[in-house]
Amino acid sequence: MRSLQKGKYMSKTLGTISRGIKAPIIKEGDNLVETIVKCVLEAASENNFTLHDRDVVAVKESIVARAQGNYANVQDIADDVKSKFPADSEIGVIFPILSRNRFAIALRGIALGAKKIILMLSYPSDEVGNHLITAEQLIDSGVNPYADILSEADFRKHFGYEKHIFTGVDYIKYYKEIITEAGAEAEIIFANNPTAILNYTKNVICADIHTRKLTKEKLVKAGANKVFGLDNILSDSVNNSGFNPEYGVLGFNKATEDRIKLFPRNCDIFVREVAAAFLKKTGKKIEVMIYGDGAFKDPVGFIWELADPVVSPAFTSGLTGTTNEIKLKYFADNEFSELSGDALESAIFERIKNKKDDLKGDMAAEGTTPRYLTDLLGSLADLTSGSGDKGTPIVLVQGYFDNYSN
Repeated sequence: MRSLQKGKYMSKTLGTISRGIKAPIIKEGDNLVETIVKCVLEAASENNFTLHDRDVVAVKESIVARAQGNYANVQDIADDVKSKFPADSEIGVIFPILSRNRFAIALRGIALGAKKIILMLSYPSDEVGNHLITAEQLIDSGVNPYADILSEADFRKHFGYEKHIFTGVDYIKYYKEIITEAGAEAEIIFANNPTAILNYTKNVICADIHTRKLTKEKLVKAGANKVFGLDNILSDSVNNSGFNPEYGVLGFNKATEDRIKLFPRNCDIFVREVAAAFLKKTGKKIEVMIYGDGAFKDPVGFIWELADPVVSPAFTSGLTGTTNEIKLKYFADNEFSELSGDALESAIFERIKNKKDDLKGDMAAEGTTPRYLTDLLGSLADLTSGSGDKGTPIVLVQGYFDNYSN
């Protein structure tokens, strides 16, 4: 293969390398900065690789939050909800994702703080692609998802009792039981226009993630009384709980049946401290980021994955911005189609070397799909570390900023 030959303009055979770095189980109060540096340097020594300027160390948000002790209980959520709404309120909770890990505990806390919950689910799927029903079922039903508001009975009549393709859970039944077991009355409805909830109550909690700002604005404009998002719940400490001033309970993970681990806070300080520790130990300017869910879509279940409010809540300055790359195959097939061998390599090298600093709108970049660096790197790190038992919450990415001419 030509890519394995050391041509005139190729100094190495490898491009980007992503390594999952094993770490001990992190507990509250651990010195995480020290642990990260130690783990990466031990991995480098054991596996005979070296660190370079602009290598990227990505740290899973969960171990940052765990080291911070950023936890809260169901009762903390309930007390915060009670403080925000009138006593014995009927609260509309709209557009939650379908998740036992990412929403169910928050729903229980909300229900503990209310008299009645009107839970409004979007259909055919939630915001991140978990489907209640298939698109084909919706088309065959004759229901108009842009206008029709369905009761639970209406929904069951049209679509029956579908279970999630991967989890095997009937989320309608599951969420209703959570509400009633918390002591609140439950009513389930289905609609895609956020203002539909105002036919039932003027007090609303917006449980959507990436569309929350627009949803809140629509509700306020339409005459809602009190409107909060999950980002407003536990945005301050309640009963000495953990909190997140920017995201509230968005991005939380289930810790126990009664306890959640919130998205980490003070993240900008943390990544700078890690970068400084690497510089002191190695003399290398390592880029550091915290990552959560990656931003990619499953082609079978259609799940978008990104249940966190952002892919990366903090990163060092060298990871700011988007990719700026030319499409090699475009030049190989067009401008340099008559060239081959060293002549082709030379032409491509010069084209990369002289590319503009901003290729937006340039045909040279057609098909490269520019995205934020941290969204790409965070997705790579998330896929590398996985979400189960790999035990690699630290990911080292090397060669990411190299190109064909290096």
